[in-house]
Amino acid sequence: MIDNKQPYWQPTEEKIKNTNMYKLMTKVNGKYNLNLSSYSELHHWSIDNKKEFWAELWELAEVRYSENYNDVYTDDLHRKKIPRPIWFPGAKINFAENLLKYRDDSIALISHRENRNNIRLSYNDLYSQVAKIAQSMRDLGVVKGDRVAGFVTNIPETIVCMLAATSIGAIWSSSSPDFGFQGIMDRFGQIKPKILIAVNGYSYNGKHYDSTEKLEKIVANISSIEKIIVLEEIDVPLLKGEKYILYSELMKNSAEEIIFEQTIFDHPVYIMYSSGTTGIPKCIVHGAGGTFLQHFKEHYLHGNLNKGDVLSYFTTCGWMMWNWLVGGLSVGATLYLFDGSPTYPDTNIMWNEAAKEKIKALGTSPKFLTHCQKEGVHPGRDNDLSALETIYSTGSPLVSENYQWVYSEVKPNVQLASISGGTDIVSCFMLGNPMLGVFDEEIQSIGLGMDVRALSDEGKEVIGKKGELICHPPFPCMPTHFWDDPNDEKYFEAYFDYYEWIWRHGDYIEITQRGGVIVYGRSDATLNPGGIRIGTAEIYRIVEAMPEITSSIVVGQQYESDTRVVLFIVLKNGIELTEELISKIKSNIRKGATPRHVPAIVRQVQDVPVTLSGKKVELAVTKIVNGEEVKNRSALANPDCLDEYLGLV
Repeated sequence: MIDNKQPYWQPTEEKIKNTNMYKLMTKVNGKYNLNLSSYSELHHWSIDNKKEFWAELWELAEVRYSENYNDVYTDDLHRKKIPRPIWFPGAKINFAENLLKYRDDSIALISHRENRNNIRLSYNDLYSQVAKIAQSMRDLGVVKGDRVAGFVTNIPETIVCMLAATSIGAIWSSSSPDFGFQGIMDRFGQIKPKILIAVNGYSYNGKHYDSTEKLEKIVANISSIEKIIVLEEIDVPLLKGEKYILYSELMKNSAEEIIFEQTIFDHPVYIMYSSGTTGIPKCIVHGAGGTFLQHFKEHYLHGNLNKGDVLSYFTTCGWMMWNWLVGGLSVGATLYLFDGSPTYPDTNIMWNEAAKEKIKALGTSPKFLTHCQKEGVHPGRDNDLSALETIYSTGSPLVSENYQWVYSEVKPNVQLASISGGTDIVSCFMLGNPMLGVFDEEIQSIGLGMDVRALSDEGKEVIGKKGELICHPPFPCMPTHFWDDPNDEKYFEAYFDYYEWIWRHGDYIEITQRGGVIVYGRSDATLNPGGIRIGTAEIYRIVEAMPEITSSIVVGQQYESDTRVVLFIVLKNGIELTEELISKIKSNIRKGATPRHVPAIVRQVQDVPVTLSGKKVELAVTKIVNGEEVKNRSALANPDCLDEYLGLV
């Protein structure tokens, strides 16, 4: 097939040679007597020579350590079922120390909150605040291995608390305050945190939301919580009780230096959560060293970010993009933190801020870009975006209209970098590339060190055709393990039970002849509205607890450059699907989970497709609502029920 696509953007030869990635390629050529001349050749070298590549990353990142490693990786005799070796054995490092290696007056954080002036913290300020909170956490009894959980918003205090916790060797886990009570319990209830960092409320779209009632309920139901550090974000009555302490009080000690607890390379640093498709969310544990090196690679090489460059991503603290954003500290970047609605007080706010704060890399989503287009926004005309070089987008695939709008209305010489990965690796499989052009509906490249392939239904590697996304291990950002999974059974089932010794991610992709990647969406039952992975089980537990409903099935439908949630319900005899009942369903889901779980459409059906063993088959309904053929009807106990789903949405 002849590819006649023309790039929207193509870096000049001079620009390519000034990238960090090109400089790495030049270094590798000299050190290993090679003649690499393209990104494709550099990528092949990185996956064919993983030891050498990751050793180069260690050196490039100037990793701070108390003990150096004696090899890049070795076979892990204690983890025979999973093809995950021990990385950098012998090394002793601290995650927070490597994010705080810059101590100077350059700006580390710029914080934007609704109806407030932006706040700036230098790297010296950040270090000083972390020192005080870390000492206070030690005084409260936090030690290495403890869990510190955040019920928090995207503000500097959250980053300070994360760095303080991880400086001690504690494990950080965060969720957004718009999560419902059960959503929080399903997550924090499993990991049993010793300390909870919590906002007393938050602002969104010009309104204040009080979180104190939900917070008290969480504390009453998780007995492991010994102290709650309260961040006062809105003006509500103070919570009373000996467990509650104000963040501002903890800042009053005299600590000036941080004691960085040294840990092994794979020491747990973050706990994140699966979507909960087959039950309560699985607790995914990420290691300090692998997370740090992967984020450094993506920001410094693929993002071409350097010290002082301003990086932003619109995210909540319940999404892995917050962790990814914070990883920008590894290159000395200035992180711009946006808390609130991206369209308040109007749709221009993100572009206004990008101009005012000279943001170099701005992260958003196809949904936001589509909204701007529909609202008739003209960012390039109305703002000085001369500093803007990269627009990141994730959450769902970019469509042609997004590319056309960005290059006509934002900036003709900007790099529109679609990125894709996930909570499972707290980073990307495919992402932007400053050495390559931007082509319609394609992610620019597979990440360095990531041996990503597309497999057909027959298990054959394919180019130019849709296939299952797989990645050959090892790679350092694989989870170290799942929480409370001593024999790695959940871990193995999640990633390795479909293809032997190969990571199966659950996305359909196409790798193009030029090495770009087209993402077609999830190949499993996970929903992905606005880039936030949520599981069907989280919705079922709420909906099917309602007396009016006997069964349900929820799927994602591709719609207007995003995924919308569609809920089908089976009602008890004599019950009708009224607008009042629909409102009640949506309200229950919003309260019990998050606003993102709320379905865009609710429809009544007579039956839900199930397997012979009685398991719901979301994928079959997903195919129908997205106009695809269901080929495996014979696997269903009631295949005829699928016919009523045709044309319902």
